[in-house]
Amino acid sequence: MDPEEVIKVIIDETINIHKKLGPGSLEKVYQTCLAYRLKKRGLFVEVEKPVPVFFEEVRMDCGHRTDLVVEHIVVVDTKSIESIALLEICQLLTYLRFLELRHGLILNFNSVLMKHGIKRVIRGY
Repeated sequence: MDPEEVIKVIIDETINIHKKLGPGSLEKVYQTCLAYRLKKRGLFVEVEKPVPVFFEEVRMDCGHRTDLVVEHIVVVDTKSIESIALLEICQLLTYLRFLELRHGLILNFNSVLMKHGIKRVIRGY
């Protein structure tokens, strides 16, 4: 699958989960449900994948983890916050850089309409 197809499936499942659960749950609930639904659709999903930090050509495992990596090409960050701030975007861009990936999604389930809680991030764009 190419990144656009994967992103379409992720967004489709995100909206379905939001319709069923609504806003107000913990991030972990949405993350777990999304991972389950994506796996059920036949996608490869890594949950809480470690993100190493590279500093002065040294790899350091400092405890960074991304919520989901789907099909080895899309990093997904699930949120349940008031709104997506620049800090969340910067954090996702850092994960993309260290994982050497290009496509990311921030999914804020604490939105009245899920379409307002989706932020697409592309490294190098």
